[in-house]
Parts: sequence; structure tokens; C-alpha cells
Amino acid sequence: MIEMILPDGSKRQLENPMTVVEFAKSIGSSLGKATVGAVIDGVQVDPSYVIDKSGEIEIITNTSEKGIEIIRHSAAHIMAQAVQRLFPNTKVTIGPVVENGFFYDFDPERPFTEEDLAKIEEEMKKIVKENYPFERSEMSAEEAKKFFAEKGETYKVEIIDDLGVDKVSIYKQGEFVDLCRGTHVPSTGYLKAFKLMSTAGAYWRGDSKNKMLQRIYGVAFASKKELDEYLTMMEEAERRDHRKLGKQLNLFFLDEHGPGFPFFMPKGVELFNKLQEIWRVEHKKRGYQEIKTPIMLDRELWEISGHWFNYRENMYTSVIDEKTYAIKPMNCPGSIISYKNNLHSYKDLPLKYGEMGLVHRHEFSGALHGLMRVRAFTQDDAHVFCTKEQIEEQIIEIIDLYDKFYTLFGFEYHIELS
Repeated sequence: MIEMILPDGSKRQLENPMTVVEFAKSIGSSLGKATVGAVIDGVQVDPSYVIDKSGEIEIITNTSEKGIEIIRHSAAHIMAQAVQRLFPNTKVTIGPVVENGFFYDFDPERPFTEEDLAKIEEEMKKIVKENYPFERSEMSAEEAKKFFAEKGETYKVEIIDDLGVDKVSIYKQGEFVDLCRGTHVPSTGYLKAFKLMSTAGAYWRGDSKNKMLQRIYGVAFASKKELDEYLTMMEEAERRDHRKLGKQLNLFFLDEHGPGFPFFMPKGVELFNKLQEIWRVEHKKRGYQEIKTPIMLDRELWEISGHWFNYRENMYTSVIDEKTYAIKPMNCPGSIISYKNNLHSYKDLPLKYGEMGLVHRHEFSGALHGLMRVRAFTQDDAHVFCTKEQIEEQIIEIIDLYDKFYTLFGFEYHIELS
């Protein structure tokens, strides 16, 4: 006898082994239809997984957060299948779930166009109608490498090598086979609402030394209603896109001579200065003293701070007088040096420094987005030096200051203390 414990503590007895979907149907037909996976003893499994021993089970439905992720992950596989049908010599790499959707990186013979996206989406609809089951199997790492090498899928071979495991799982739907951990919906027919959104360049594994791949982004939801609501919201957001407004209102622009480095026009600078004025007034009210630290400091400091070892690939560097310097990606080390420049008494505390520091971070070109993701930006930083006894009141004051600014501009916000 197999006994399964549900999240509410109730127990169900199984006389014989059965799949997750069959188990869900035994509870209720509507639950069975909505089931896209399960978590058994802490491990997420497919709807086709056979329950053959006692344990704890949580059914994953298509409207839950985990369920939506499974739908989107399955959509990425269906998109890859459609791409290889239409463009047979395209190599596939990875296709993860992201917020609101999914993407897949491809190595095609030529870059995809907007017209190609429409064709791929139509082919996906055909695959959905064909209703192929998602079939999971396991192979030894060596077998899998041989299998993918014969298909010319060199990226998959590289991934298997990097995994360093003896066995890998493979998923098949129709003629398409992919290396994947899972989980997936029961069949391609479960995909009800999806849309391909855009295409962009992306380096293999995010490394600019590697080949530039073609990334296709898509969205998927449990129902057409949710998809329509999302697309309407995106249309509204596009109308309010700050990049369009920046150009229309002549506030700022971006130029090919400085990707990720914004140019601010007179009206934009006026707005920028007004924001800084508000910042200065509110910080002075709370006893902050404004400082300004160098934009470039030597490598030794960044090694002491830990940035050099943990953030080096995002830093711009230069050699001056045979010594390596880095343009600051953060203001913190400069503030600490400013504090250390003088002797301080406990009577001076809390000592509050505020800085409007221009920082530079090397973001990959595919990640750049208007003023939201740039390579140079002004970061308003605060560093408070205080006694242990003053920590609580200072944290409360800082949270109040967050609230002041975010509420002023109507932003929702989330604070984490660590």
C-alpha cells in the first residue's frame, strides 16, 4: 500500500503505482486537468512521473507560480522545436524561464528578423495542435554527448561536459530532443496562450569573448485572458516608455559612439538638477554632509574592498604610470577613505556622509535599456558611521528617508536589511 501525504496533512492510499496526473484525477477531475507537475518529497517531477512509494506530495497546477514557470519552460522547448523546423541548421543552446516569460538562445545561419518571429510563432501553434507528449528519459553523460554531437549540437556537448555528472535527463516532443532537467507540461497541447516578443543578440554564456548568439524572448500564460491583459499592459507601458519620452521631450538621448552612456540635453539637466536639489534639502534636514570622491582609484583599494575579486569583469580599468587603476563601480570605498582621513571622537557620531557619485559598470550590450540599464549613472549613496547603540535609530531614519523619496514619486518599494 502506498500512502501519500498532502500539504494540508490529509493522507491518500494508493493500491497500485500511478502517475502524478492519475493521482490528481483521483482527487478531482478539474484538478487532474490543471496539473502540470508535482513536488514529491521536495523534488519537482513531471505529470507523467510514476508514484510507486509513500511520501509527501504537493500538486502543481497551471495557475500556481511553479505551474506558470513549467508552462513557460515548456514554451521555450516548443519555440526551439519550431525554430529548428523552419531553420534546420540552427543550433540550440539554453532556454530558461525569466520574469513574465522565457527566452532561448540560438546559433542560426543568419540573424532572425521580425518576419521570422511571426513564422516561428505560427509554427509553434502547429506544434501545439499536434499535441506531442513531453517524454523524459535518462542517458549516461557519454551517450548524451555522442547523441548531441551526431546532431551537430556542439553547445549541448559543452554543457554536459561542464555539468560533470554521470547521467543527464533528456526531453522529447515529436522530432525535437533537448537536454533538460525539466519539469514540463504533459504535452504541447497544454500551451494555450503565448506570444513571441522580440529578438536580441546575446553572447554565449554572457561572455563577450564567445560567439554572439540570437536570443528570442516570448511570454506565456495559463489562459488567453491573462495573455491579453499582459499585452495590453505592455502597450500602455510602451506608450509611456521613458526612451520615447526622453527623445520627444528632448531630455536625453543615447548615441552609437557611447552605448550605455547617456547624453543629457538642457531640459534633462534641469530636471536632473532639480532632483539633486530635493536630495540635498532632505539630506541636510537629517544631518548629512555631502562629499565628493575620485572617479578613479588604484587597484589595491579595490582588492581591499573585495570588488577586484568579485566584480572585476564589470569594472573599467586603465594603467597610469605603470600602475592599474579602476573607474569606480560603487562609491563605498571612497566614503570609507574619506572617513579615515581624520581622527574621530565618539562625540562626532553619528557621522553621516552623502554623495552623488558618478559610477561606471560594464554591462553587456544585450542588457542595456534606456536609462534603466546603463554603463554610467549617478548613484546617491549614504554612509553612516555610528556606535552600536545608535544603529537602530539610524536604520529607522534611513527607512523613513527611503519612504520620503519613493512616496514622493509614487513608487512602490521593498526594503531588505542584511
